Amino acid sequence: MSRLLRRAGPATLRAPPAGPRRRRRLRAMPSSDLLMPADLLMIAAVYSATVLSPGPSVMAITSTAMASGRRPALALAAGVWCGSVAWCSAAALGMSAVMLANAWMLEAVRLGGAAYLLWLGWKSARNALRRTPPAPRPVAARDLRRAFGKGVLMHLTNPKAILFFGALFALAVDPGAPPLALAEVVATTGTCGAILFSGFAVVFSTRRAMAVYQRLRRWLEGTFAALFAAAGVALLSGSLAK
Repeated sequence: MSRLLRRAGPATLRAPPAGPRRRRRLRAMPSSDLLMPADLLMIAAVYSATVLSPGPSVMAITSTAMASGRRPALALAAGVWCGSVAWCSAAALGMSAVMLANAWMLEAVRLGGAAYLLWLGWKSARNALRRTPPAPRPVAARDLRRAFGKGVLMHLTNPKAILFFGALFALAVDPGAPPLALAEVVATTGTCGAILFSGFAVVFSTRRAMAVYQRLRRWLEGTFAALFAAAGVALLSGSLAK
């Protein structure tokens, strides 16, 4: 994201900056506080690429979808989405910059996220060691609330989310950007997140996906355990937040 927002107003001509590198600013629409459609599409593309890259939240949604079905997976996806919108809104208000300027706050989130990922890895490892799967039972409202809370906690303790949204607003949004332009960025990323997170829940909760899980349950749970543990260790070493 190389272009920066500026306040809407009459178009003016500027001399190009000196030096070999030139950067174009994100343009607001003439006589409006709205961003140009091309700029919003670029923000959507960058955010979507980040979500589609493998990460703990996506792993949790897919594993829940295959093991427990669509409703718990959608509840967990909703929690992840709420955490994503919360960090994006905080970044729009300048909270991410505050956290990045105070190392102890980011460190607390990093350690909390690492502990949670290691706990998820332990749970998956325990499921992998079971010779028989747990007996199926109806999904209760408490299960949905628990899945939602799991998604919120997972994303709020993810330093990658803090760093991503902090970089997004630091590099792509001018400090003097109007509130409507900031709200557009939050709405754009929020819409993309709702589609993608719920999409993972729907795709991996199909009958075919769940049948594959039942056949390969122990192998899949072992893989999830290794991935969660690796992500937790990466957070403890600081490599995931770099």
